[in-house]
This record gives sequence, C-alpha cells and structure tokens, in this order.
Amino acid sequence: MTIPQFHQIAWLPDQAGVRILDQTLLPREERRLDVTTIEQMAEAIRTLRVRGAPLIGIAAAMGSTIAASNGLVSFLEACDTLEATRPTAVNLMWALRRMRERARRAAGAGQELRAAVIAEADAIWTEDRTLCGAIGRAGLHLVTDGATVLTHCNAGALATGGIGTALAPVYLAQAAGRKVRVIAGETRPLLQGSRLTAWELTRAGIPVTVITDSMAASRLRQGDVSCVIVGADRIAANGDVANKIGTYGVALAAREHGVPFYVAAPYSTFDAATMHGAAIPIEERAPGEVREFHGHPSAPADVPVWNPAFDMTPAALIAGYVTDRGLLTAKELGRLG
Repeated sequence: MTIPQFHQIAWLPDQAGVRILDQTLLPREERRLDVTTIEQMAEAIRTLRVRGAPLIGIAAAMGSTIAASNGLVSFLEACDTLEATRPTAVNLMWALRRMRERARRAAGAGQELRAAVIAEADAIWTEDRTLCGAIGRAGLHLVTDGATVLTHCNAGALATGGIGTALAPVYLAQAAGRKVRVIAGETRPLLQGSRLTAWELTRAGIPVTVITDSMAASRLRQGDVSCVIVGADRIAANGDVANKIGTYGVALAAREHGVPFYVAAPYSTFDAATMHGAAIPIEERAPGEVREFHGHPSAPADVPVWNPAFDMTPAALIAGYVTDRGLLTAKELGRLG
C-alpha cells in the first residue's frame, strides 16, 4: 500500500498564490481552486473548502504571503483577516503567529519580505508532514493486525499537509501489512466522515464502513471496535479537547463500553494558554447547514437551530493523546508546550 497523496494544497507557479482541493465538492467532484487574493483564502477557510485544523493553518500561512509584496502593514492586516475566519482551531492562530514573527524579523520590504514569509510558510507545511508521520508511529501499536478503528469527522490526509492525525496510525498499519478496517461516523451536518474520510480511505484501499452519528453507541456496544481515534482542533492545558460536534457523545459511549478513546494531534494543537475546555471558543455556524440537506429543506424554514461546529470532550474520557512526541497522558501534555 502506498501512503496516500491527495494534493490537497500546493503553490501556484512562481508561488503567486495557492491551489487547494475544494473539499465541499467531494466525493462527487475532485476540483482544485486557484487562490490569488486574501479574500479568496478567507472565504475558502470560512466555507470549509479547505478544512482540518492543521491544514487551515498551512493554508492561512501560504495564503498570507499573497499580501507580502505590498509591505509589512498589508501583510499583518492579511494575517488578521485570515485569523478571524474560524475561532476554534488553534493551529490557525499558531501558524499566523509564526508568520507575523517571521515578517517582523525580515530585514527588508517588498521582495525580501515576500521571500522570508514564503520560506516560513514552506517550513510550516514541511513540518506538518513530518509531524503526521511521527503521530502515525506513536499510535501504530494501537492498530494491531485485525483491528477495527472507529473515527469521527475527518482527521486524515485531507485535514493536514501529510497523512493525517487520527488516520496516520491506520495508514502506517496498512503499510506494515496489517489488516485494519475503519468505521467512520458520517458527522452531521456537513458529513465530513461520509464524504471525506470514506473517500480518502477508499482511495487508499482501506476497508471503511460508514455509520450515522446516532449509530455509534450501538456499534460500540457490539464489541468489535478495538479503539476510537479522533483528531482535535484545540487541546487545553488540562487535556480537555475541542473537536467536531459529536465527538463528546462518541467518547461517552466508548467509556460506557470499555473501548479506549484516543485523541491524535500535533504539538501545534496544544494550547497551554487555555487552561480548560470551557474556555475554548466554540464556533457556531449558519442555521442553513442544519435546515437543509444537499440543498433541499430538511426542517421548517423558520425553526430555530443550534449549530455549534465543535464540542468539548473532557480529559477524563480520553485514554491517551497520540502526538508527535509520543503517546501521552493528560499530565504529560506539558511536553508539547
């Protein structure tokens, strides 16, 4: 098996912009968009054309360079615009903080500034590929031959610059010749599990079964799930985790049925400045995402909707954190700071 490469992001020729895989169109269409303005990149992140905590950090870093030719002030304003697109995933803030720091250290303006920030964006992208590999190796022993892994949302290659976070151990297990299968929760309301996780695993030749979110507890009750591995959008200092809405329910069901629940993420997702999960800002998205399904009404047009994009899973429900620094407990997360 070859580790998957989906070309989810790339530089345009002469690094004049960024080419992204439009993930809102998957699985029915594989189309790439050329992003050449800050407004286009902000829209792509906001509307989930590019998504996944690590990947939006990479995309924002690469996209911010578009403004560098206009000088430092323009570049910093671009970073502010991109940072405001999504409030929960800390990788976005982390990457843009790195970009601002590198820009301020640049010796000159114009082309010198542009070269400096392009190099930093490249470094962030390259580092993420390395971190994904390290996460895969740290969690490889969790995915034994014959294992069934349940996951929620998409924390695979489509969500990162490399082979993913939660799916990285799965890909390495398959590459090592182990038989492994995945159960993917569909992840309402935008179906990142059924649209994206199932798409990339199928492309990689890994058996995957899609279930609705409401089926997760019943499937865990059957006793054939070896472990649950999910990604993260932010990990608080005490180990509480913000991840795609529905993760908390899966964690509760896993605890009830004695199935270990793991969170896979790079050090850039750890937020030492946020002490606990209640302090993590949770993005609320448009009601139409719930009132409609594939453009067709699925609820009365005027019915109130509560649509948080993420929920918080307390550290007490998490068996371990699969990181680029190894498999850690909540008390060991300080190593990531």
